[in-house]
Amino acid sequence: MTHWLVVPLVLPLVAAMVNLLLGEREIGRQRLVSLVCASGLLVAAMVLLERAAGGGLTVYRLGNWPAPFGIVLVLDRLSGLLLTTTAVLALLSLLHAVNGDDARGHHFHVFFPIQLLGINGAFLTGDLFNLFVFFEVLLIASYCLSLHGGGPERVRASLRYVALNLIGSALFLLAVGALYGLTGTLNMADLGSKVAAAPVEQVALLRAGGLLLLVVFGLKAAILPLHPWLPPLYGSVLAPVAALFAVMTKVGVYGILRTVTLILPPQGAVGGAIAEVLPLLALLTLAAGGLGVLAAARLRTLIASLVVLSVGALLAGIGQFNAAGIAAALYYLPHTTLVAAGLFLLAEPITCQRGEVEDRFIPGPPLLQPTRLGLLFVLGAVAAAGLPPLSGFIGKLMLLRSVAPADGPWLWIVVLGASLLTLIALSRAGSRLFWGTAGTAGAAGTVGWRQLLPAALLLAASIGMTIAAAPISRYTEAAAHQLLAPQQYIDAVLGASATGGKP
Repeated sequence: MTHWLVVPLVLPLVAAMVNLLLGEREIGRQRLVSLVCASGLLVAAMVLLERAAGGGLTVYRLGNWPAPFGIVLVLDRLSGLLLTTTAVLALLSLLHAVNGDDARGHHFHVFFPIQLLGINGAFLTGDLFNLFVFFEVLLIASYCLSLHGGGPERVRASLRYVALNLIGSALFLLAVGALYGLTGTLNMADLGSKVAAAPVEQVALLRAGGLLLLVVFGLKAAILPLHPWLPPLYGSVLAPVAALFAVMTKVGVYGILRTVTLILPPQGAVGGAIAEVLPLLALLTLAAGGLGVLAAARLRTLIASLVVLSVGALLAGIGQFNAAGIAAALYYLPHTTLVAAGLFLLAEPITCQRGEVEDRFIPGPPLLQPTRLGLLFVLGAVAAAGLPPLSGFIGKLMLLRSVAPADGPWLWIVVLGASLLTLIALSRAGSRLFWGTAGTAGAAGTVGWRQLLPAALLLAASIGMTIAAAPISRYTEAAAHQLLAPQQYIDAVLGASATGGKP
């Protein structure tokens, strides 16, 4: 069973190599390989999720080298949840892409699995340097996917995205170098134990390294003031690419969560600086996302601002540094990821049927399928705004209940205010897109349920999470308690005997 940990890495790598050898003339076979890969990843993620639900940590030592000298993969409840969310998102995004978006550029079926390799590796690695490596893998693939299909708007947004992330990668290397120079290790478990026992004279430098990590992960997560790259990029790329990118910001959130619970916990002298600034950044990001949603002039930009807002909500839960807050964030994470991805996929047929007006909030031709698209839009809007009874409401209710009385007023005001702005913006968007019509219907064809199925399933995930709210919340609460007991992670990694390269 231990070898299941390498499946999320090996399977997309093999799929990418096979698709590269097949070449673009064999796009039918490439699609088959990618779909088999995505389906296999979903099966593997579910197996790993069930294994993680038992509470134990599974450690895989590549080459059977002992930690902290060798590379380790670590499965806990957090990584199991994120792997499953990514696998569901990847399969449904791919099902949408094979309707024709994958043929609008070069090598889509090479870069798509490479991106999955980087994302999965980031969630599984137990080494800070290899987290940097997997970040670079997913970023290089995302650079290529963001340019898929061409167009001046897409190129401008992508170049800005590339430039900022190159700076982020340089800062990541500086942080890694500083931490290695001070502690002599980059294994996360070993870092956690050595930072806790660091001498007083190293505290300032370790704190600087930790703040550098916060900047790097904050750039990936798009927290204020490092978020302006996200709305233009997510608003311009192709729908299945934007849907997959919905989980990319969660890699940054994962990096912050892993850092503040394992490497630099808030009760330590080093992690205290991050603990002080993180709640404020969360509130500011929430406010920026709410204002961005309200100011959006296009549907895709609005959805992209929802992603920024969701990052603020996630960090608000993590910034409580208690089990209830982290559990709320972990419940809200798959909800917001899947719903945002579903809205990105839904925006494509709406945009096509409005002709030259596209998804701008100005009068345009009436939609050819207002009822079908409208029902899906209402489902997505209710879920995204956090209205009862869907899972967005449950996640925000869990978040508000986790707040300490002394910190309650500000978080309640910002969370509820951002939700109100989201509701206003989505109501305005729906009225302009479906009722604010002018002229006659455009020439774009209708879309069948086969094309709408991926978007419908992603949006319906909110209903599924509502029905299964009790077991999911129990899982996230257990994951939060596991994260807040880092000694279990440290013992599992540094004390693992023969749990790695041999089954």
